[in-house]
Amino acid sequence: MSDAAQPTAAEVRAAAEAVKTALDRHLAAVERRSGEDDPAVYEAFNQLAAAAEVYDELLYDRYDEVTPFEIPGTEDSLPPYAGPEEPNAISVLIRRDYAVAEPQRLLAQAERVEAAEYGDGPGADQDAAGTVHGALGILFGEFEPDEIASRHKEFGLEEADSTLWVTAADEPAEPGEWLEAPFEGVDPQRVVCRFDVSAVFDDEDGDDGDDTPRGEDPDELDDLDLDEDEDLEPLDAER
Repeated sequence: MSDAAQPTAAEVRAAAEAVKTALDRHLAAVERRSGEDDPAVYEAFNQLAAAAEVYDELLYDRYDEVTPFEIPGTEDSLPPYAGPEEPNAISVLIRRDYAVAEPQRLLAQAERVEAAEYGDGPGADQDAAGTVHGALGILFGEFEPDEIASRHKEFGLEEADSTLWVTAADEPAEPGEWLEAPFEGVDPQRVVCRFDVSAVFDDEDGDDGDDTPRGEDPDELDDLDLDEDEDLEPLDAER
């Protein structure tokens, strides 16, 4: 950076004063907070983070020094709740990602569902049960998503990231209104709460984020006798 583009010492000191002011405002907001999700605290937090980031950048540009503070990112944070105080309806938006870790286990489970449902009758779709995408369609058509989430290892799946958003609405949506684009048009200010699960958080703590049990050699899956696997609960043929 050229000398002409460098901030002046006065600009750096002004940025430092802005951090002090923002720090006082944040403490005052915390002391007066009205609840866990007080918007005043949220706003003061963002102002303090922005002021600290500006000061850090100017300090580095002028003196080639940094602060010992890590400024948390706020771009993905939710704004203060601005929806109805007493929502008449809510929407629950859920996304769960999985990796197909054991395709043969997945195919075997799909075949079991087909056999329990149709036997060898005309309703059985052996072609669908014999492909990964067809097996996924069979299993997700048979089991609720929450049951698959709790039994994913039985179906040869491995958990990845997931997120759950609860949003408030004035009235329930019209039937079929959002089916073509279920996640579009979400107002962040109407998100009541949000829960995220990701290996990223485990990585930050020094964990590799993978809690899948080991010990089963993928090369031995061809010899796996799923009929004798005690992990698999019997399927309900009447479901």
